[in-house]
Amino acid sequence: MSDECRVCLLGLIFLSSLLTGISGVNETHVFISSGENVRLPCNNALHGCNSTTWIYNNRFRHSTAVELIRLGIKEKDTERHERLSLGSDCSLNIRNISTEDYGSYICRQYVNHTQQGPDARVYLHVLHVSSSQTEISAGLSVTLFCQLYSYDGGSCDDWIRSERIQLFWVNQTGVKLTRSDSRYQISSSSDHCIITLNTTLLNEDHNREWRCEVTQRDQVKTSVTYTVKSSETEVSRIAGSLFR
Repeated sequence: MSDECRVCLLGLIFLSSLLTGISGVNETHVFISSGENVRLPCNNALHGCNSTTWIYNNRFRHSTAVELIRLGIKEKDTERHERLSLGSDCSLNIRNISTEDYGSYICRQYVNHTQQGPDARVYLHVLHVSSSQTEISAGLSVTLFCQLYSYDGGSCDDWIRSERIQLFWVNQTGVKLTRSDSRYQISSSSDHCIITLNTTLLNEDHNREWRCEVTQRDQVKTSVTYTVKSSETEVSRIAGSLFR
């Protein structure tokens, strides 16, 4: 190989690695439990935040993107205005996350009306648990639904395979519940990121906890815990630990 070709090849390898690095820096996945507060990083922030614009998109709720922050200032006509704030590092902070908040968030920089650099995109995935019953007592059958709301929507198969996402239930000692346990009926949906737990409650289930966890590449990202109270008390949802 000639010296000229060798130099060209080295240049292409360097450029490829540089582009890969840029792509990795500017795309982030954040997992959060509903009811929690979350910080979405802005990985392309300039000095100060008066050039920062945050844009939200969820193709199942909005036909067009929605500006949440424009040049460092909150847009007042957004439905989540009161729950938003801009961090000193230009991150987007959202309080009391709901299932309506999942989607794609873009941090973009403008100087003199001209975009500076590439977008920094954050995908927000929200884990939520709900119950088929509000009145709980021994002898009743209860089903818990655990769903991961993700931007891709539709079939969860591709998302699970590419990112090695898993949803599963564990008991209060941290032991994973399986379909082989005769007391529990566990099922999952191939159309959505959801796993259900069905069981008949026993007297000793008072104050018992079942926790739904989501993992990515075998690392726990977030969880939601349900605690069974008395027959007069609704199922109490306790926000699970968030692993960042």
